[in-house]
Amino acid sequence: MDRLSLMQWLSPAFPTGGFAYSHGLEQVVTDGRAGTAAAVQAWLADILRHGAGRSDALMLVAGLNPKADRAALDDLARALAPSAERLRETEAQGTAFAQTVAAVTGRDLRSRPLPLAVAEAASALSLPPAEIAALYLHGFAANLVSVAVRFVPLGQTEGQKILAALHLVIMDIADEAVELARGHDAEALIPLMTSGVLAADLAAMRHETLDVRIYRT
Repeated sequence: MDRLSLMQWLSPAFPTGGFAYSHGLEQVVTDGRAGTAAAVQAWLADILRHGAGRSDALMLVAGLNPKADRAALDDLARALAPSAERLRETEAQGTAFAQTVAAVTGRDLRSRPLPLAVAEAASALSLPPAEIAALYLHGFAANLVSVAVRFVPLGQTEGQKILAALHLVIMDIADEAVELARGHDAEALIPLMTSGVLAADLAAMRHETLDVRIYRT
């Protein structure tokens, strides 16, 4: 039951509005830097390994700790957002996620940045942190693959090939996040939560002024 609940929460059908956010990918495609399946896959792999994928996974695993100061992590997650759009993306989706899980389960859940909203909700599930982080990252990657399928555009089969190729990356990041969190407290994890994909962060900033756009970020 717990695994099915988490799969429901992280599915594209769950009303977080994730379909409206491209995480800067719309700007990258507009610039001609992700016009093929190979380019999209490489871009997403970097986002997962060195950008929001890794930092969100660390934030999520830290937030799953029963002793975690989620209020402090909440402030940290907002402070680490590299642009106004990225902050809006994680806040809006986290708020929608928390409100919907609360409505479904009857629990009192706070509006938080998305990885922490998921951590707070999933803390009641009897699932290992690595599995929760992996499914979270899979949902994140699947949404961006869907953006690429629609906007590059790529065929549905190409999109599924990209997602399948990212599975090992996702598992590695989830396992690494758990291992790092096991050996450090939340404060010690702060330097590890920062983004190392400046091109993606700059694309997200430039997207704010894109004249014609489909996605909010």
